[in-house]
Amino acid sequence: MLNLAEVAFLRKYKCSCPVRFYNFFWSLSLSFLEYIVAFNGYFTAKARSDFISSALRDVDAVNWRIVRRDNPASDYPSDFEVVEIRQDARSSLLTLQDHPYIKRVTPQRMVLRSLKLTDSGTDGASPCNDTRWMQKWQSWQSSRPLRRTSLSLGSGFWHATGRHSSRRLLRAIPRHVAQILQADVLWQMGFTGSGVKVAVFDTGLSEKHPHFKNVKERTNWTNEKTLDDGLGHGTFVAGVIASMRECQGFAPDSELHIFRVFTNNQVSYTSWFLDAFNYAILKKIDVLNLSIGGPDFMDHPFVDKVWELTANKVIMVSAIGNDGPLYGTLNNPADQMDVIGVGGIDFEDNIARFSSRGMTTWELPGGYGRVKPDIVTYGSGVRGSGLKEGCRSLSGTSVASPVVAGAVTLLASTVLNRELVNPASMKQALIASARRLPGVNMFEQGHGKLDLLRAYQILNSYKPQASLSPSYIDLTECPYMWPYCSQPIYYGGMPTIVNVTILNGMGVTGRIVDKPIWQPYLPQNGDYVDVAVSYSPVLWPWAGYLAVSISVAKKAASWEGIAQGHVMVTVASPAENDVKIGGEMTSTVKLPVKVKIVPTPPRSKRILWDQYHNLRYPPGYFPRDNLRMKNDPLDWNGDHIHTNFRDMYQHLRSMGYFVEVLGAPITCFDASQYGTLLMVDSEEEYFPEEITKLRRDIDNGLSLIIFSDWYNTSVMRKVKFYDENTRQWWMPDTGGANVPALNDLISVWGMAFSDGLYEGDFTMSDHEMYYASGCSIARFPEGGIVIAQTLKDQGLEVLKQETAVVENVPVLGLYQTPSEGGGRIALYGDSNCIDDSHRQKDCFWLLDALLQYTSYSMSPPSLTHSKNRVAPPTGTDRPLPQRLEGNHLYRYSKVLEAHLGDPKPRPLPACPHLSWAKPQPLNETAPRKPASVFVINLR
Repeated sequence: MLNLAEVAFLRKYKCSCPVRFYNFFWSLSLSFLEYIVAFNGYFTAKARSDFISSALRDVDAVNWRIVRRDNPASDYPSDFEVVEIRQDARSSLLTLQDHPYIKRVTPQRMVLRSLKLTDSGTDGASPCNDTRWMQKWQSWQSSRPLRRTSLSLGSGFWHATGRHSSRRLLRAIPRHVAQILQADVLWQMGFTGSGVKVAVFDTGLSEKHPHFKNVKERTNWTNEKTLDDGLGHGTFVAGVIASMRECQGFAPDSELHIFRVFTNNQVSYTSWFLDAFNYAILKKIDVLNLSIGGPDFMDHPFVDKVWELTANKVIMVSAIGNDGPLYGTLNNPADQMDVIGVGGIDFEDNIARFSSRGMTTWELPGGYGRVKPDIVTYGSGVRGSGLKEGCRSLSGTSVASPVVAGAVTLLASTVLNRELVNPASMKQALIASARRLPGVNMFEQGHGKLDLLRAYQILNSYKPQASLSPSYIDLTECPYMWPYCSQPIYYGGMPTIVNVTILNGMGVTGRIVDKPIWQPYLPQNGDYVDVAVSYSPVLWPWAGYLAVSISVAKKAASWEGIAQGHVMVTVASPAENDVKIGGEMTSTVKLPVKVKIVPTPPRSKRILWDQYHNLRYPPGYFPRDNLRMKNDPLDWNGDHIHTNFRDMYQHLRSMGYFVEVLGAPITCFDASQYGTLLMVDSEEEYFPEEITKLRRDIDNGLSLIIFSDWYNTSVMRKVKFYDENTRQWWMPDTGGANVPALNDLISVWGMAFSDGLYEGDFTMSDHEMYYASGCSIARFPEGGIVIAQTLKDQGLEVLKQETAVVENVPVLGLYQTPSEGGGRIALYGDSNCIDDSHRQKDCFWLLDALLQYTSYSMSPPSLTHSKNRVAPPTGTDRPLPQRLEGNHLYRYSKVLEAHLGDPKPRPLPACPHLSWAKPQPLNETAPRKPASVFVINLR
């Protein structure tokens, strides 16, 4: 829905196709909320109605109603219903959830996407597709108040979000992508996709489009009464997969099933997808392309249904996202283990700038993300079918996704025994055959570039087996194994965690037999390494995880060299078909491990990054650290040294520091090992025991650097937004950082941050700096060094649209604690200058100076003698920031729990305890080149 101002803008520039949609309702007459009621099985419409009526028997009938869904799945049993409940009757949700046949009740979610395209084909005449018009639209939107684009599947659909709007996309080259990837070789062998059912979930397809000869079925799942494509995106995607002429697709003879799940206004709902997914299962779809994505892996009905689809042998291919080049920006569902996640490259085999990067962030903060994307292929300047006829050229990972989907469809048609083709075996063939791109790490390229012919060879000699992704761990192999290869390991360091995906091509379900075994190679010093392994108790569907923690044995504390060994894993799956009932297939896989060990560095060179107190969307509304970033108000990155603080991490390594990650409470590390604890943009609360321990650690020589951010309750109320999905206002659960919690942490030293909110350019120590929505220092002890700057009052600008300049805003504080041998503390009020998400001018030089101060007790003259040095503030002029009343941080916090309406700290959790595997040494030499070894047998 567009508001009046947006409609006026579109009319001004004579453009009828809106580029971005915001979910704001200006009428308050909407009194019903929609919820998805998921059942524990598939039931008829009457049974579903009876279950809901039974659960709501004490609720007035006018307070709720079942929403009628008139679509092709209506005549079949279903596992969910959509129920409208009056706002004043939402307590009835509890009675629904208590019903024995009801699994989950979640809000109905709107799915939005916003399009920004460069079109060199026949459909490019609309002024909406003109780059200059796009720039006008984005410039106008960036000046408007903060809006919400989508909390569900992503809004960045074809290209990156506004922060990359200035990049130029490559033109298409004359040859078609299917021929570039040598699909014509398979065509000449007689393989053209025949017999394979491929579903395109998109914007539809016109009935008489000349490019398609085998459209088996077109279905509409939207509230618009049409099957045709009004945008051209669904047509383009279908053409890449199955066009038979002009811009020819990979599998022209495949059976094409068109699912229109988006309206012409680029809107969908979770329930539309659920019905369409159920219908795809009923129709026994083989391959499904989903060129959409978003950060919301908490949309449980959607995620559950994706798992059910793949469990039914539907091979799902999905775009990894267009939020590159930032790391930690993977989109759902492409980041799921059982889905083939596709990234984009250009025709010169460079990773496309827009292509999202790994790691997955589901596992943060305690563990480490998985490798994604799985594979990359052409996504820049690819030619596909035009809306009515002819060809056009588009770019984005939503273009790369149908390239892989088309290749998968073609590959499936080459296999005589179709029973061997499943989501795991197809992914195994793709990643085993992929061509490694030089100079690119695994979180950018996955396993490499799609190689269609090599995949054909592997798939047609395939035997059911388990495999691993990645297939080996080599902490010496740079740049591919970045970030693991960027830092050697040493005794006393935090364990290095590698999250390996287990792919099980033997069956949809499986298990690990006994326990994984660690076998060090004695001739290669493998006994200098300790390994602990945790793993999925059940592999389903088709996959699971193997988390490998690697540490250095005490006897190698002063040793330097290479150590090697391997982890042996045996996977078992129930046997099928001709094998006796109750039998199992097993597959044993070796995971080679190679590490570089160095003597334990001195304390001064060791930095501990606090990951435990960073939180992330999608659980709650955590606003952006930089309030100028208005296109997307949600801070959905993982805040990790290997995602949006990657450049900072690389800088610290280049300066000779060793950086470790703390994924547990502050009570869980030996402070005597580290020079500096680094806290950046922390949103979490602190256990009382953590506060006590940190004070003791700093008294004993640990130093602390804090990069804070803004926290102002008036501004937080101002940046609330109205969520159409739940028909309620969303209030931030924290500010850019949790300043009240940080103040609790540092109060013993007479320090505190303010609720001020400042912005502006300035010069510090001859360095150009930019303060982006940062706070100031409200209190600082006497004898400390405080640096102030002249900045704009951004809080006043947000609240009253007024401009004011404030002089002598304290932004930086340095303090030597008074205890003998005590550590040092440095505070800075803004984290954006070291955050890749928002950084305009980096302040790595400042981080260097602060580390010289904290780790080496060297006071930087450029700061201590700065003309901007002021007296430490006493904080008596205004109260310190208080927590926003009624915030819901406790819902997502690891520290807080609800307690009679007043959140209280949970009991302090036990520190992680790794069960180190008992080594089974091998007196043999490691293989020269790491490779997976498979042993298949029946028992």
